[in-house]
Amino acid sequence: MRKITVIGAGTMGRGIALVCAQAGFHVIVQDIHQESLQKCKQYIDRFLETGSIEYTANLEDAVGSADLVIEAILEVMDLKKEIFKKIDQIAPREAILATNTSTMSPTEIASVTSRPDKCIALHFFNPVHKMKLIEVICGLETSEETIESAFAFGEKIGKECVKINEFPGFATSRMNCLIGNEAMFMVMEGVGSVEDIDRAMKLGLNHPMGPLELADLVGLDSRLRNMEYLHKTLGEKFRPCPILQKYVSAGWIGKKSGRGFYQYDERGNKI
Repeated sequence: MRKITVIGAGTMGRGIALVCAQAGFHVIVQDIHQESLQKCKQYIDRFLETGSIEYTANLEDAVGSADLVIEAILEVMDLKKEIFKKIDQIAPREAILATNTSTMSPTEIASVTSRPDKCIALHFFNPVHKMKLIEVICGLETSEETIESAFAFGEKIGKECVKINEFPGFATSRMNCLIGNEAMFMVMEGVGSVEDIDRAMKLGLNHPMGPLELADLVGLDSRLRNMEYLHKTLGEKFRPCPILQKYVSAGWIGKKSGRGFYQYDERGNKI
């Protein structure tokens, strides 16, 4: 495995591309928006002194010779299936196709391809260059060879992998969404301030980041999409908190917009 293509130049895509380039892979980042590609390049240039990395809006150029394609676009099933169908038609027959989804079914995503045995979910965590884990989620037809290749790839980029059998939300997102949603209900009910609830979780339960601060980092729009999917697939306990829906409707989507549960300056620092 030498060539890695990352589809999507957003927060997760650029982080995945960075760690792959740092590990010595030849990396191509593809996105249909030139502005996103430019921001991705600016971000990666801050960390990468040497490395082989390209940026393109052309999907065929991006995946035509890839050994591994990692999709990191919005958490919308129809979009993921659409891009996987296109990638399957272009990528080399031996290429592995991976999705960075945090909640959705790799089996359903793989169903639109002619290679479900070579499809898998590789769930990275934000910020990618600091977080050590990759959840490796196996679809119904994912082969052992593909799983082994995924673990070898994770080791090459300095991550630890855990194998999770497919179920909505997997392991981490299922737990994390519940904790974050409960914290939002606590804010709405006046149990405590945003700051005090986060501080309680960090100091009392040894979480490295409070659940509300983490939701801001992930993006409240992304968290809402995850909650809606989990509510649909796992039931009432995952119903999104009304305050989350209200904030997203107002455009308060967290760190990337400058306001969520906290407010941020232009450099992303809390105000």
